[in-house]
Amino acid sequence: MKVREATKEDALQMVSLMEQLGYPTTLEQFEPRFEKIFSHTCYHTLVAEFEDHLVGMAGLCTNLFYEYDGSYVRIVAFVVDSNYRRKGIGKKLMKEIESWARDQGVNAIALNSGNRKERKDAHQFYLSMGFEAQSIGYGKALT
Repeated sequence: MKVREATKEDALQMVSLMEQLGYPTTLEQFEPRFEKIFSHTCYHTLVAEFEDHLVGMAGLCTNLFYEYDGSYVRIVAFVVDSNYRRKGIGKKLMKEIESWARDQGVNAIALNSGNRKERKDAHQFYLSMGFEAQSIGYGKALT
């Protein structure tokens, strides 16, 4: 298993991972979305690959603090294929995120995770990786 930077050719396999994360999409929807993300320099996508199959992904974005000096990386999307969980893939992917973030010279890593019942295991994983629950997130759709 290796972790590498995603390419545009990974979009097809990333569709399945997005669905497992709880955001069903189609290739026709995801390809142009990923193209936009891919073109922004503040975004970075890592994938975990096992035998030519994507088994995990992390979508990252570098941001500036308003309240502090410096910058941080926000993990915008993080998922390991349900057939490959509890095999150390998430841990390896998170270590690669931390390494990449350090290379960017950031001060911190942040993430939000929904408070849905099915995210309980993910919350335990984040705590085990040294993250702390710090805030409540809010969202509002503008339709």
